[in-house]
Amino acid sequence: MATPSDEMNTKLTWCRFEEGDHTWDDLSKMIFVEDTSHKCPTYVHQTPPCQGSCPSGEDIRGWLAIVRGEEQPPQGMDWREYAFRRSTDANPFPSMMGRVCPAPCQDGCNRNEVEDFVGINAVEQYIGDNAIEKGYKFTAGPDTGKKVAIIGGGPAGMAAAYQLRRMGHGATIFDDNTKLGGMMRYGIPGYRTPRDVLDAEIQRIVDMGVETRLKTRVGVDVSLKKVEKEFDAVLWTVGCQSGRGLPVDGWKDTPNCVSGVAFLKAFNEGRMQVTADKVVCVGGGDTSVDVVSVARRLGHIEQTNPTDRPELVVRDGFVAHDTAVTAAREGADVTLTSLFAKSEMMAAEHEVHDALTEGVTILDGVMPLEVIKGADGRATGLKICDCTMDGMTPIPTQGTERVLEADLIVSAIGQGGDLTGLDKLDNGRGFIEADKFYQVPGKAGHFVAGDIIRPHLLTTAIGQASVAADTIDHYLKNQEQAKRPKVDVHHFSLLKKMEEAHLAPQHFDAHAGDMRGTAGADYAVHNYEDRSFASVIPSTELFLGHFAYTPRVKRAAEVPSADEVLGHFKERLIGLQEAQAQEEAKRCMSCGMCFECDNCAIFCPQDAVYRVKKDQSTTGRYVATDYDRCIGCHICADVCPTGYIKMGMGE
Repeated sequence: MATPSDEMNTKLTWCRFEEGDHTWDDLSKMIFVEDTSHKCPTYVHQTPPCQGSCPSGEDIRGWLAIVRGEEQPPQGMDWREYAFRRSTDANPFPSMMGRVCPAPCQDGCNRNEVEDFVGINAVEQYIGDNAIEKGYKFTAGPDTGKKVAIIGGGPAGMAAAYQLRRMGHGATIFDDNTKLGGMMRYGIPGYRTPRDVLDAEIQRIVDMGVETRLKTRVGVDVSLKKVEKEFDAVLWTVGCQSGRGLPVDGWKDTPNCVSGVAFLKAFNEGRMQVTADKVVCVGGGDTSVDVVSVARRLGHIEQTNPTDRPELVVRDGFVAHDTAVTAAREGADVTLTSLFAKSEMMAAEHEVHDALTEGVTILDGVMPLEVIKGADGRATGLKICDCTMDGMTPIPTQGTERVLEADLIVSAIGQGGDLTGLDKLDNGRGFIEADKFYQVPGKAGHFVAGDIIRPHLLTTAIGQASVAADTIDHYLKNQEQAKRPKVDVHHFSLLKKMEEAHLAPQHFDAHAGDMRGTAGADYAVHNYEDRSFASVIPSTELFLGHFAYTPRVKRAAEVPSADEVLGHFKERLIGLQEAQAQEEAKRCMSCGMCFECDNCAIFCPQDAVYRVKKDQSTTGRYVATDYDRCIGCHICADVCPTGYIKMGMGE
C-alpha cells in the first residue's frame, strides 16, 4: 500500500539495514574473490510490480520511460504518439482510466519503499488527453472475413471490439442503451468522466470499423438464435447494471428505496435533476461515494408535487425532471453508512476525503437493521446500530440502535446481472459462468468477459476482454489453446526494440554457425535473459539508496466545499501539463530494466563493464561486459538501482 502518512513528505522510508541487524556481513565472502566466483554479470529483464498489479497488464514502465525521454521512439514518430501507442496496446482508454481507475499499479509501485508511489494515473491521463487533442487514431488489421457479435457496449465490450479489429475480425456491438460506454457513461458521474473525453475514446474505436446496434437487447429485441446464425462467435460483455437491495426488513417494494446503480443511471441520463431532502446511502465502495457526491450536488426542492419525487425518476426509466426545478433547489442532508472504518472502506481514500469535504456525513462501523415506514408506505428512516466485523460478517453491538431520518434510501452494496430472455446463460446467481479460457462452458462459440463474470474494476473488465479476444482469435482460426491465456502479455521486447532501432541480430545458420556461443557474435543478444513472463521484481532486488527524496507531482483537484457543492458539476481533476507529466515520469525507478544511470560502468574496479557504442545502443542494450576483464566481484549488481544486473553464468 502507499505510504499513508505525512512522513513521506519529510523523510525516506528506505534504509540499508533493518531493525534487529547488529552484526557486519563478511564482505570478503561476497566481493573481490577474483575469478574463483565463476560468476559474471547477466542482464535480466523482469516485470515491474506496477505492471504485475495492473489487471489490464499495461506496459507502464515502458510508456513512462518514453514520456521521460529515456526510451526513444522509432524514426519519424513523435514521443507523445509513441507513448500513446505503447499505453493503448493493452488498454484503449488512457483518458478514462487515468481519471477513474483506483490504480492498483500505484499500490504495487516499488517507489513506495522510497517515499511515495509514481503518479501513474496522472501521466496516463496526460497521454490520453494529448492523444484526443492531436487526433491519434487506431488502425484495424487485415480483414479475416470472420464476424463477432459483442453483447454489451461497456468497457469490456469496447475493449474487445478494439482488440478484435486489430486482429482483423469484424465486430458488431449490441447494446440496449442509446449510447455506448456502459458503466463509464451510466455508472460514473460526468464530473469524473467528462462526456466529451469519453465520447472521443469510444469514437476512436468505432472508427476502426466497429458496427453498432443500439437500443437492441439480445434475448428480447432480437433472438439469440438469429445472432448465432449471423456471427461466427458471440462475446457476452453485458455487465452488471442491476443493484442489490438491502437485506433488511422493510426494504422490498418500498418506493423510496432504490439501488445505487439505478440512482446514478437516472442522473447520468439527465433525467434526475434534484434528489431528496434527507438521503441515506448504505455502502462504502466507489459507487456509494459517487451516489452521495451526486446527491450533494443535486440538492432538493420542497416537493409540493409528488411527481417530483426522485424515486419516480429513478424507478421509471422514462420520467424526467423539468430542468426548471433546479432554480429552486436547496442543499440536501446526505449520509453514507459503512460496515467498515473509513480507513478500511473499499472506496479510494481520496474519494472518501473529497466526499467529506463536500459535506457528506460518513458513519463508519455501523450496519443497517430495518427500513422504518410511514403510514403511506414510504420510508421515513433507516434503523442502524454500531457493529464489529468478523471477517466479512457484521456483528451488531447491542444497545446502539438508532434511526436515521431519510426521504430516500439508496443501497450501494453490490451489483448483479440482468439476463432477461437469456435464462440458459444464467448460472443461478445472475452471472455467466466462464472457464479458464473465458469461454462459456458447454456453449461452443460463446465467450464472456467483464462484470457479468464477477463485478470488479473497469480495468479488470478491459483486461479480461483482451484475453477473451485472444481466445476468440484462436477459435476462429481453429487453433487449439494449450495454456490458460494471460493478461500480462504486453511486455517490453528487446528483440522488437532492436528491430525498431535497426539493430536486429544477424541471421544464425545452425549448420554453419559456432554453436558454442560467443559474447562478440552479432547473431545473438549479448548475455541477456528475459524473465518478464515469469518474474515480478521486488524492491529487495533494487539498490534503493540510489534514489533521492523526490516529492510526487500531484494533479490539482477542484473539490467544492460543503457551501459550494450545490450545482457544482465541473470536472474534479485538473490534468498535468506536459512538463509536469515528464517530471513525474522521471520518478519511475524503471524496475527490472536498465535506465542508463552509469553506476555499473563507474563503479566497476576492472573497467569490465562498458557503455555500448551509441550507434549500437538502444533501450535494454546500454551496457555490456568484457568477460576477459571481469573478476566476478558483483559490485555492478550491488549498485544497479533497477535490479537489471544479476550475477550468473558460472554455476
